[in-house]
Amino acid sequence: MNKKLTFKKAVQEDVGVIAQLADRIWKKHYITIISMEQINYMLQKMYSSESLLQQMNEGHQFTIVYNSETPIGYYSWSTKDTSDYFLHKFYIESTEQGKGIGSELFAHLLKEIPNASTIELFVNRMNFIAINFYFKKGFVIKKVVDQHIGEGYFMNDFVMVKHL
Repeated sequence: MNKKLTFKKAVQEDVGVIAQLADRIWKKHYITIISMEQINYMLQKMYSSESLLQQMNEGHQFTIVYNSETPIGYYSWSTKDTSDYFLHKFYIESTEQGKGIGSELFAHLLKEIPNASTIELFVNRMNFIAINFYFKKGFVIKKVVDQHIGEGYFMNDFVMVKHL
């Protein structure tokens, strides 16, 4: 199954690792869901060094997961209070999926937010792999949103929530 998974709370010096992971993961995974033009636009908008640093400065907590010494995924979350959390990012390399790593990553997330009463997230409505994973973790669909993100692109998402 897994070699040795380790988790590292990301700091500013890790934005390059996160951006490289995002580039690989998004271009492999999302190409069947959205256009490469939209993928590139969203990567630039959300994963440039400036954007990642701004997210960190706004309170987003990033964690990188390593299999042995190789970075294979990451997640980020934030909260505006002490009980309601938002999961902004939750990604694993496609070659590492189906090995229980997502479940280990999610369990690690829950340890970071022990007082959470809810976790909310957005997921593309065509991202069936992720939707099914979230259903298995106890999330339910709260609502449907279509959000304009610029340049004529939209995020067509489900808002999902898990009550803890």
